[in-house]
Amino acid sequence: MKPKIRVMVVDDSATVRQVLSRILTQAPDIEVIGTAADPLFALEKMQRNWPDVIVLDVEMPRMDGISFLKKLMAEHPTPVVICSSLTEKSADSGMQALALGAVEIITKPQLGLKQFLLDRGEQLIGAVRAAACARPRLLLLPQEEQIAPQGTEAALQASAPMSLETTDKVVAIGTSTGGTQALEILLSSLAQDVPGMVIVQHMPEKFTRAFAMRLNSRCIIEVREAREGDRVLPGLALIAPGGRHLLLKRSGAQYRVSVEDGPQVNRHKPSVDVLFRSVARCAGSNALGIIMTGMGDDGARGLKAMHDAGALTLAQDEASCVVYGMPREAIKLNAVTRTVALHRLGQEITALGF
Repeated sequence: MKPKIRVMVVDDSATVRQVLSRILTQAPDIEVIGTAADPLFALEKMQRNWPDVIVLDVEMPRMDGISFLKKLMAEHPTPVVICSSLTEKSADSGMQALALGAVEIITKPQLGLKQFLLDRGEQLIGAVRAAACARPRLLLLPQEEQIAPQGTEAALQASAPMSLETTDKVVAIGTSTGGTQALEILLSSLAQDVPGMVIVQHMPEKFTRAFAMRLNSRCIIEVREAREGDRVLPGLALIAPGGRHLLLKRSGAQYRVSVEDGPQVNRHKPSVDVLFRSVARCAGSNALGIIMTGMGDDGARGLKAMHDAGALTLAQDEASCVVYGMPREAIKLNAVTRTVALHRLGQEITALGF
């Protein structure tokens, strides 16, 4: 029998600790081995029984979550899921946490925890399962390899293919768990003349803006959160806003994006499948699709649509993925032209004429 995933919950609110523990213990494969009001208490307990996954708040007394994460990753790397309130301040802290090696962010409400138990329980359980499969040090490359209701599923299926009257290229990328670090490695390796890029990273509202700003400060290309009607231009990467779907549209010979509300697709909004299917329809063989690290199967069918429309399609290889779920599912559908290591993806984009 497979051992249960052992989880430590660290949050200064007794109510939050109780609710999160209750959510997690609903899963037959998860065991909450302890809770703590702050990281110092957590460390004392963890020395006796080290967890497989830590669910961690950011703002706590005595030691904040970011300081704890730095210490943890330097001394005993362990998969961490950040569970933080949805505020602008917590979004900035969440980006720091992801950069330090946290696997995923789950947003918790400041009010209505009982409703959170009903609405977000499966998401938290899924995040813990993904974290248990993650490898916290994976994205630290060797030094020589480091390089400075409308518009969603139903609307996409109903849309007719467009004739291609442009030679402009577009790169579409989809990723989830582990993707924040992976995207930083990829985008920071690209030259300024790279074709326009449209990207879905599974992430909550408000966090995507902070994420795009972080990437923009570290890349030669411009990176920002997508806005309705933005043109897809060389040297620009547009990140889907959290809580909205991102679609590629054609306006004459130009590519533009549409940012739309609608139901979740594959349990996600934004959804990689929604983006990829719109790219297949609008760009066809002028597109390059890349599916990267992440849990689940979002993007697999959309990448297959791109592949069938003549697009080149790449998948991040298993060795460089934090979680290999999304690339694996795309490969099962024969949607992938070839697999590529993370630190080689930028070179592949250049070599392929993209």
